[in-house]
Amino acid sequence: MRAIEAELSELSAEFDVLGDWEERYRYVIDLGRDLAPLSDAERSDANKVRGCASQVWLVREPQPDGALKFRGDSDAHIVRGLIAILLRLFSGRRAEEILAFDAPAAFAALGLSGALSQQRSNGLASMVARIRRDAELASA
Repeated sequence: MRAIEAELSELSAEFDVLGDWEERYRYVIDLGRDLAPLSDAERSDANKVRGCASQVWLVREPQPDGALKFRGDSDAHIVRGLIAILLRLFSGRRAEEILAFDAPAAFAALGLSGALSQQRSNGLASMVARIRRDAELASA
């Protein structure tokens, strides 16, 4: 698997090809369409991410090699796309790599920080905090 920075670089290149933020929003929504759906059982309170205006669920699946695989879903199209971006960056990584990665700087590099509403930015931060907490639990 490629390093998290390489994945960020590829995402950044994909965003750079797109013109304005309207095109980028459409692309983010398209990314979300490719998410595998969660089962009704996985849409549980335990998997729900607090601090998001939309309904957001993240499922952590520890792998035999010590990596953490994540899956997620939301009831909002743009948020599903943001989850897809997070999964590209974080899923399949070891806890140490997740914890060492500067997610706010990555989102600034992608231009997400300035393009998202305050509410969506807070939700994105809550999703990252949940992924980091899961990584901390896995490394304990």
